[in-house]
Amino acid sequence: MPFLIAVLLSFIPALFYAAIVYWLDRFEKEPLRLLVGAFGWGAFVATLGAIVWSSVLQLGLEIFISDPFLIDLTGAALVAPLVEETLKGLAVVIIFLAFPHEFDSILDGMVYGAITALGFAATENVLYLYFGGYAEDGYPGMIALFVLRVILGGWGHAVYTAFIGIGLAVARLNPHWPIKVIAPLLGWTMAVFLHALHNAMATVLAGSLGGLVATLMVDWISWLVVFGIVIGEILREQRWMRLYLREEVDLGTISEEHYRTAISIRGQARARMRGQTWRRFYEACAELAQKKHQLATLGEERGNTARIAALRAQLSLLAPSVGAV
Repeated sequence: MPFLIAVLLSFIPALFYAAIVYWLDRFEKEPLRLLVGAFGWGAFVATLGAIVWSSVLQLGLEIFISDPFLIDLTGAALVAPLVEETLKGLAVVIIFLAFPHEFDSILDGMVYGAITALGFAATENVLYLYFGGYAEDGYPGMIALFVLRVILGGWGHAVYTAFIGIGLAVARLNPHWPIKVIAPLLGWTMAVFLHALHNAMATVLAGSLGGLVATLMVDWISWLVVFGIVIGEILREQRWMRLYLREEVDLGTISEEHYRTAISIRGQARARMRGQTWRRFYEACAELAQKKHQLATLGEERGNTARIAALRAQLSLLAPSVGAV
């Protein structure tokens, strides 16, 4: 029973946070099959890999370092961030390589990174809550770790790995090869740095209320920065909608009412509640705007013209069934 409680206390909030990430992707939702796969990779593949490789590297550290505190600090601030961010980032890299057409914006990369990381955090928290909480201090220890790790620190992993998604998305959407190489490396470096900073502060300042507050303040500031990036990306996608869908009204692909709903966050939210046809229609509107932007900035690339034509045909087919909101 205690282990089941640890599972529920870890996975239910993680799925709730994942739902928030999905909701924040306001215009063109990512395929659920890819998001489920990313979450599963984080929860099982990345977690198991992190246990194995961190243990191996930790044993290696003990050969060269004798001081217990220094071993803990090096493991927490160097080994764990390098191993965990690399393994979580692999899921985003796989999606990036196998489904490049799904990386239509910076926000898309952030979504894949965050969802993968939330899966990782869910399983990691199960282990902490049960073995580090209940096994040592019973239910009070489990609840204390739940508050600390899941409530106060619940967005940590998601924020770290979101930077890997940002780096890959920048590479995907930029025509210059130096950027395509540098951006993913910078994204991974930022993820490792923020993870290492958190772990180092948590290790060095452990045991004091001031240390806990300082660590949380640094974490929350980074979360606010990432949330600001998310808001900026949502507004940028909205500008693409205004710019590129205006032509579709003139072409007769969509109506003026469709256009006003498509460029409105609130209008889209209301429209999507009216059923699958409405959701497909407005997601196709968003994808059309994104593909037109890619055609304008990247050229033909991977068949952008054909995708635009297919999306226009889809909208023309669905439009008669989608009325005014």
